[in-house]
Amino acid sequence: MTQTIQRKLNDSAFARWTALVLIALMMFFAYMFVDMLSPLKSQLETSLGWDGGTFGTYAASEYFLNVFCFFLIFAGIILDKMGIRFTGLLSASLMVIGAAIKFYGMSDAFLTSELNVTLTEWGFLDLPGSALVSCLGFMIFGCGCEMAGTTVSKAIAKWFKGKEMAMAMGLEMSIARLGVFAAMWLSPFVYNKFDEAISAPVAFGTVLLIIGLIFYFVFVVMDRKFDKQLEACGELEKGGSDEEFKLSDLGKIFKSKMFWLVALLCVLYYSAIFPFQRFAPDYLATTLDVDSDTGAQLFSCFPILAMVLTPFLGGFIDRKGKAASMLMVGSLIMIACHLSFAFLLPAAPSKALAVAIIAILGVSFSLVPAALWPSVPKIIDNRILGSAYCIIFWIQNIGLFAVPKIIGEVLDATGGYTVPMIIFSSFGVFALFFGMMLKREDTKKGYGLELPNIKK
Repeated sequence: MTQTIQRKLNDSAFARWTALVLIALMMFFAYMFVDMLSPLKSQLETSLGWDGGTFGTYAASEYFLNVFCFFLIFAGIILDKMGIRFTGLLSASLMVIGAAIKFYGMSDAFLTSELNVTLTEWGFLDLPGSALVSCLGFMIFGCGCEMAGTTVSKAIAKWFKGKEMAMAMGLEMSIARLGVFAAMWLSPFVYNKFDEAISAPVAFGTVLLIIGLIFYFVFVVMDRKFDKQLEACGELEKGGSDEEFKLSDLGKIFKSKMFWLVALLCVLYYSAIFPFQRFAPDYLATTLDVDSDTGAQLFSCFPILAMVLTPFLGGFIDRKGKAASMLMVGSLIMIACHLSFAFLLPAAPSKALAVAIIAILGVSFSLVPAALWPSVPKIIDNRILGSAYCIIFWIQNIGLFAVPKIIGEVLDATGGYTVPMIIFSSFGVFALFFGMMLKREDTKKGYGLELPNIKK
C-alpha cells in the first residue's frame, strides 16, 4: 500500500510521454507558423512588394522584443517565479495574439485600408505597411514562441528527472521540427488552394496555434495533479518562495564559465540553422533553376532525418553519455554542409545532391540539440534553470535577429548566395571552437557532460 501511495504520475511511462506529446504538439504548431512564409518569398515580392531586405527585416522581427526589450530575461524570471503552468499558458496566448495581428497585416481588409496607405507613406525603415504590421505581430509571436521553448525545456526536465531526459527532449524537438516540414509543403498548398491569398497560410497557422493552446491546457491539468503528488511526497519545489528563487541568483548564471561556453556555442550554431531555413527555399530555387514550390519541397527533407535521429541520439546520451563530443561532431558536419551549399551544389546542380546535403545537415541538427539542451541542467542549479534557459535563448535571439538582416542585405548587395553560405559556415567554425573548450572544461571540472543521464 505504501509503495502505491508513493508512486508519482511521471513514474507511469504512459503519463509522462503523454505530457510530452501535448507540449511538443504546441511547439510543432509554433515551428510551423515560424516558417509559414518561408516558401513564399518570391510571392511576397510580387504581391506585396517585399524585397530581400524587407524579408530579412520581417524574419528578424521575431526576435526584436526578446533581444532589445530583454523580454526573454523577464520570461526566465516569470518562469522561475510562476512555474511552467502559468508561463506556458501565457506564452501560448502571446503566440495566438501575435499570429492574429500578422494575419491582419496580410489580409485584404488591411491591404485595402487607409491605414495601409498611411503606414506605407510613413516609410518607417523603408517598409510597406503590410510588412510593418506583420513585423509587429511576429514580434509578439516571437516573445511567446521563445518563452514557450524555455518553458517546455524546464517542463521536460521536471517530468523526466532521473529518467529518459535527453530522449524526451530529442523527441520534443523532433516533433517540433516536423512543423518545418509541414510548413514547406502545406504553405504553398494553402496559398494555391485559396486563390493565391498570401494571408491564407497565416490564417491556417493561427488556427493551429489556438489548438496548441488547448493542448497546453490539458497538460496544465496533468501537471497540477503531478504537483499534488510531489507535495504529498515532500518533493515539491515551490516556485515563488524565497528559498526557491532570488533575483540575486541570476549573478551565478553570468559568472559561470560553462554557461557562457554553452550560450556562445548555441548562438553560433543556431545562427547558421534557423536564418538559413528562411532563405533555403529561395536558395534552392535559384541554384537549381526550379520554382519556389519545388525549392520548398526539396528543403522539407531537412527536418525528417533530424526528426528520426534525435530521439535515438538522445537515448544514446541518456545511457552512454558523450554529449560534449556530439556537439563538436555536429558543428563539423554543419561546416561541411554550408561549404557544400556555397561551392559544390552551384558547381554541380542536382536535386539528388541537394537533398543529400540537406539530409546530412539534418544529422547535424540532430546531434547538437540532442546534446546541448539536456546538458544545461548539469551545469545550472534547478531553482534558476528556467532563467538560465531564457538567458541562453536571449543570447541566441541576438544572433537570430541580426543574421537574417545581414543575409538579406548581403544577398541584395551580391545578387547570389555564395557569400551568405560562407557566412553560415564561419559560424560553424566558431561553434566548433567553443565545443572544444566546453569538453576541455568538463574534463577539468567534472560536470558530467560526457556521462549518462539515466541514474542506475
